[in-house]
Order: sequence, then structure tokens, then C-alpha cells
Amino acid sequence: MRLPLIKHINSFIAENDEDFVVEAIEVLEHLTESENLKDEELDVIGELISNFYGALEVQKMIKSGTPEKEATNQFMKRVVGSIDQ
Repeated sequence: MRLPLIKHINSFIAENDEDFVVEAIEVLEHLTESENLKDEELDVIGELISNFYGALEVQKMIKSGTPEKEATNQFMKRVVGSIDQ
């Protein structure tokens, strides 16, 4: 996951609607079922999906009243903490 991408996606959600991101995830997940994709392409799609889900998690924290910067930091700490285990 890349923090700058998550922030960028969150700005999109703030200006538009998170339903667009949810639908993009659905399309990308469906695309991964294609047998015509190379491993490198699947890796890129997987990374995009991860960033979209990360942005939705941060957005959920923001909606519950957490300031954006704090929500982003909390999310990234949680991600790093799960990788370290």
C-alpha cells in the first residue's frame, strides 16, 4: 500500500462518492479472474485493489470523526503492525 495513493483516492471520494471506488474494486476483482493476464499485471491490479480498500478504511475513520491526517496515520500503523507479525 502506498500512502500517497490512498490520500489521492480519499480526495476523490471527498469530491465525488465512495460508490465509484467500490465499483472500481468490483471491476478490478472481476478482471483478476481472466486467464489472459500475466503475473505482473495481476500484481499491479492487486496493488490497486489494496490501495482502494485502504482508502475506504481511512474514509470510514474520517466519517466517524477522526481527522484525516490522524486516520491515515492510524491506518498505516495498523498495516505496518500486521506486516511485522
